Amino acid sequence: MINANGELSLAFEDNYDFLPLAAQLRPKSLQDYVGQQHILALGMPLQKSIEQGKCHSVIFWGPPGTGKTTLAEIIATHADAEIARVSAVTSGIKDIREAITQAKDRAIHQQKRTVLFVDEVHRFNKSQQDAFLPHIEDGTIIFIGATTENPAFELNQAILSRTRVYTLKKLTQEDLDNVLKNALQHLIDNKNLSVTFKDKAGQHLIQLADGDARRLLNLLENCLDLVEITNHQVNISIDQIKQVAGNKIALYDKGGDAFYDMISAFHKSVRGSAPDAALYWYARILTGGGDALYVARRLLAIASEDIGNADPRAMQLAINAWDTFHRVGPSEGERAIAQATVYMALAPKSNAVYQAFSQAKELAKETAGLDVPLHLKNATSSITKDLGHGSEYRYAHNESNAFAAGENYFPEQLSNTSLYTPSNRGLEKQLKEKLDFLNQLNQQSDEQRYD
Repeated sequence: MINANGELSLAFEDNYDFLPLAAQLRPKSLQDYVGQQHILALGMPLQKSIEQGKCHSVIFWGPPGTGKTTLAEIIATHADAEIARVSAVTSGIKDIREAITQAKDRAIHQQKRTVLFVDEVHRFNKSQQDAFLPHIEDGTIIFIGATTENPAFELNQAILSRTRVYTLKKLTQEDLDNVLKNALQHLIDNKNLSVTFKDKAGQHLIQLADGDARRLLNLLENCLDLVEITNHQVNISIDQIKQVAGNKIALYDKGGDAFYDMISAFHKSVRGSAPDAALYWYARILTGGGDALYVARRLLAIASEDIGNADPRAMQLAINAWDTFHRVGPSEGERAIAQATVYMALAPKSNAVYQAFSQAKELAKETAGLDVPLHLKNATSSITKDLGHGSEYRYAHNESNAFAAGENYFPEQLSNTSLYTPSNRGLEKQLKEKLDFLNQLNQQSDEQRYD
């Protein structure tokens, strides 16, 4: 049946058995809700507002199957409000306007509030998100958005300023165990069906669900379709669960949070000199369909940011691995990137250049008005020579050790500036010794540029 919103309504609720098991078991109250105690424990602000029916516009951010839709429905129930649903996957501006119109009519003619639940809200573009703003402000709707992506990156600041973001976490094994127990009791009470698990099949089912209650219940239901029922009893094995589960798809969405989380874990593992962990996260990225060359590019960044002059060979090895991938293809190329990963994880680390360059950029912004000292300017003509360009410049190759001791290459106001402080690791230890030697020559020289 198509309702006034042009959506398929659950006329099937008259035939309860038609509903998927996950829908049949959807909690109707906070007492039945499983998980998310960090925001729903007794006395927490969200728990209080729901129980009191004083709900406000919110964004629920979390992985699939963690209860975002269920929470929206519970909020609507406690607020004695009608719930209207819009999916960013299938809806557009026209659907939003129609939902808003119906909310206004409901408020006028029925004196009833409307909870507008927007699933996958991050998929709406800026103009579509903006369409909600005036109606959130004037109270036409209680806006509840659900997203699996970081709202700070995917939602307009205007939406975020008018809502409160709650983060939902993957359900724990204990949470999923409770969901499974509830499901088994439901099957006994409503289907006269007793389900038991061979060996540790129940635990295997929970592990495959990976914090997703909906996946857990769908897998259980698929198993029930597969196995034979004898005298209202079913015995499910690990092999049967594997048959219905198939190959688990890696949690990875290029451009999404999982993508950036894994790249971050990879980078921090290399920086932390943990080659095994670095290889693991690299493999996870590849398993999820990620691009090996993205990892190669990150290795180039690591070479300058985290290794620097402690081992300058790291940058060349990263370039070589990238080049190898292009020359021989993914199979051998991925292994070359793995080789570079292990090398960089075990290479001596220094962020001295990274820090020095960052300080130099800040200093350059603050002192952009300082002129280049005359002795560093180039005398490009007789006019500039007469102006003193290049005067008193000391040509380093003509000096002892090819070093003009006492010379200064900063503007006079910055003559005592020090930016680069080498570490005592790798090649940079030798660079530090060289820099200390040169600084000593400068201090001992009688030819100081700025007295």
